[in-house]
Parts: sequence; C-alpha cells; structure tokens
Amino acid sequence: MKFLDEAKIWVKAGDGGDGVIAFRREKYIEFGGPDGGNGGKGGDVIIEAVPGLNTLIDYRYAQHFKARKGGNGAGSDRTGAGSEDVVLKVPVGTVVLDEDKETVLADLTEPGQRSVICTGGDGGHGNAHFKTSTNRAPRRADKGYPGEERWLWLRLKLIADAGLVGLPNAGKSTFLSVASAARPKIADYPFTTLTPQLGVVRLNATEEFVLADIPGLIEGAAEGAGLGTRFLGHVERCAVLLHLIDGSQPDPVRAYETVRGELEEYGGGLVDKPEIIALNKLDAMTPQARASRVKALERATGREVRLISGVTQEGVPGVLRELADTIYRQREEQAAQKGTAA
Repeated sequence: MKFLDEAKIWVKAGDGGDGVIAFRREKYIEFGGPDGGNGGKGGDVIIEAVPGLNTLIDYRYAQHFKARKGGNGAGSDRTGAGSEDVVLKVPVGTVVLDEDKETVLADLTEPGQRSVICTGGDGGHGNAHFKTSTNRAPRRADKGYPGEERWLWLRLKLIADAGLVGLPNAGKSTFLSVASAARPKIADYPFTTLTPQLGVVRLNATEEFVLADIPGLIEGAAEGAGLGTRFLGHVERCAVLLHLIDGSQPDPVRAYETVRGELEEYGGGLVDKPEIIALNKLDAMTPQARASRVKALERATGREVRLISGVTQEGVPGVLRELADTIYRQREEQAAQKGTAA
C-alpha cells in the first residue's frame, strides 16, 4: 500500500429539512388548524481515528464528502427524519487542519477518538410552530438551515516512541531492521528510504516500544530541499530521538550540525527532545579514526557519544536499553502531569 501522509478534502454537512404548511381537515371534526411539522436535522461530518490504518491513501482520489439533507416535515405535526452522519476514518495520529494549513481543528491521538468537523443544519419550522392566539392559521414555514462546509487538510503524524534521524546513508534502515522485525529497503545509495518506516522493538516479554525511521535529512530540508521536510512532522510525537551519524565519513561533526540545524529550523520543539547520539558503522572505522571522531563529536556536542554497528549489532542492545529507559521516564512524567492536572 502506498504511504500517503497528507491529503486535502472538501466536506459538507447536510442541510436541514424544510418545514411545511399543512392544515388539519377531518370529517366530523369541527375545528381544524395548522399542523405542518418541522424539518429534520442534516447529517454531521465526523472524523474518527481507528486502529489498523497507517496511511491516508483512501483520500487520494475520493476528496469530496457530503452528508445528506434532513427530511422535510409533514402534516399531522410530523417532524422530518434526521439524516445519518458521515464518518471519515483516519489513522491514529492524524491532525485535521483548516484550509490555511495552520489552524488545528482536531488532533486525533487515541483509537476511537472523534471530532465533529462540520455540523448539520437544523430543520426549518412548520406552520404549526407559528400558531398563536392571534394568528390561528399561519401560512408560514421556514426552509432548513444550511449545513457547514469547508476544505480541510489531513496530516498524519506517526505515533512512535522513538525516532531515527540523520543524514542519508547514516545506517538508519539497517539499524531498524536489526532492532525490530521491520524490513525496510536497504541499499548503498542516498535516499533509499522514501517514506517513514515503523518497527516494534521488543526488549523482552514485557518491554517494547515503537521506533520510526525518518527519511534522511539534507541541508536545507526545513526550506523544502530533499525528502526530509515533509517527514519531519513524524518525529514531533517521539519521546526521544536517536541521532545516527555515519562513522565512515571524515567529518561527523558537520553531519551532526547539519541535522541539528534542520531540526531547529523546522521548530515544533524537536531540538528540545531528549537525544542519544550514536556513531554508526563501527566496523568500517580504524581504531585511530574511531577515537578521533568520538572525541571531536563529544567536544562539539558536550555529550557522550555511543559507538555502534548496525551490521555486526555491536553496541545496539545498549542503545536500545537507553532508548527504552528514556521513553518510560517520559511516560511516567506525562502520567504525573495528568494526575496533577486532574
């Protein structure tokens, strides 16, 4: 299935049904009178997050969604039937934006979470509604009220606990393949990964987390260069970032600063997330190169640098353990904040 993380759609709620003009006329009943009923309510447009979906491909070609109009009223004070709602199912993690692509209308982060995006119009009043002591036979009935309509942007931000970032060919896909059951495409040229990949990392029978491989960033990604700009949103929900750096290149410090600069340009609090720095491709470095590059990175970042090899899996278990500990710590802090707020 093709991965699609952004779609533009048009939605319209149903108009309300019309009220009617009717009069009671029955044989042997001396007094008649107005008995036109009200119209029914138009259907709403609802967006619901459901498990089992991981792409917005359903909205690639079907882009217009309209709820039905409410039923018209009838004589004998009968109210028109309300129309059914139109429910659009989207993956968990979908953000619903207004046409300006900035105003957030809904952020669906839990399975079963719903949001009414467009409200159906109310039904119009029939002439029975307008009967008064001085107006005994009104000949007025209202049309139904129009339902709301708007253009929307659906943007998917993957729900992942940890995100892999780095330049192309940093070894992110290889790391994901050895750490989880995911099988991303791996090749020896840049931009092998064209779409984000998810994998579940199981440390033991009780501990697991979701790891996301984000397509490689290049300089200028935040301004639209390369593939990274449209996928940076997928790391916004991650609790921790694993920054992989290709240890076989001569200047790992520049590689680190390039990616950090793009994260800062993008915003969204990405640079404030906990970060683990790992110098990858340990098997492709000499002992002298290994020592000098680790020292240069630690001097530039002021943090400890881990040495790993995605191919031989050396150092990988330790990094996964550190990722899991950071994720669990973040979860505990969020739970404590929710408890305090409650």
